[in-house]
Amino acid sequence: MADETRQPQDNSEDNSGSEDRTRDQASPRAATADEEKAAKIAEAKARAEAAKQAAGDKPAVAKPAAGAPKAPVKKKDEGPKPRDASDNKLVKKLRSKFNETIAEAQEFLGQLSIRVDRARILEVCDFLKHDKQTPFNYLSDLTCVNYPDNREAPFEVVYNLYSIPANERVRLKVWTDETNGVESVTGVWPAANWMEREVFDLFGVPFSNHPDLRRLLLPPDWDGHPLRKDYPLEFIENEWTGKHLPEFTDVQREQLDQRRAYGLEILSEMEERRVRDIFRAGKEVMVKDK
Repeated sequence: MADETRQPQDNSEDNSGSEDRTRDQASPRAATADEEKAAKIAEAKARAEAAKQAAGDKPAVAKPAAGAPKAPVKKKDEGPKPRDASDNKLVKKLRSKFNETIAEAQEFLGQLSIRVDRARILEVCDFLKHDKQTPFNYLSDLTCVNYPDNREAPFEVVYNLYSIPANERVRLKVWTDETNGVESVTGVWPAANWMEREVFDLFGVPFSNHPDLRRLLLPPDWDGHPLRKDYPLEFIENEWTGKHLPEFTDVQREQLDQRRAYGLEILSEMEERRVRDIFRAGKEVMVKDK
């Protein structure tokens, strides 16, 4: 019985001994990890201290005295500017052929622009299309720009040409006015038909010898040309609206002014142009307009 009672005690002593041995083996590893961690922390502190010292060694910027003039502000680098393109091969060729018809030539970011006299634009276009070295056989765009301050010639008609065989581009510019306009180039590039009609519709620049010069986007009896700088941006009453739309009542006009005052014209612009038809038909106004 005595032996049996001692046996559990002996086992406990063995277990405690094994735990002590395990603890003794793990303690060196833990100590090594702690040392590595402490070394890294010390290294980081040393780097931070060195950075502070380096910053402290820099000379402090002296503050200007009271009343002293401020240092001039450094200007930003200017962007690219157009340069004279008189030495361009195509410009030389055109000037040798048409002399003073070619007024000026500029190149900007690799884009060549040539100003041509209005009276000879058709000849220049025909020459460029049938040129053997760089045949500009594609009229990529024909548009217009309005300069109201230039009273003698407030419109600049622009021709963007592209040579498919030579992979080159050129831009022709012509000054004109609403009375004289420009001669049509539909005989050179048939695609100019609708392009010239669009310019006529939105700018009011006429094209002589055009096969079918009439409005393209707006009704035939529309008053004004929307892409001119003096054309109002908001919806206005004009001769066309007075002729084709019923009159506004005082209540409808007040509702329209209220929607505009609250900035709701953006939401109801599509229906705003038909508001008189809506009221005349007895329909309710859209929920978002209430």
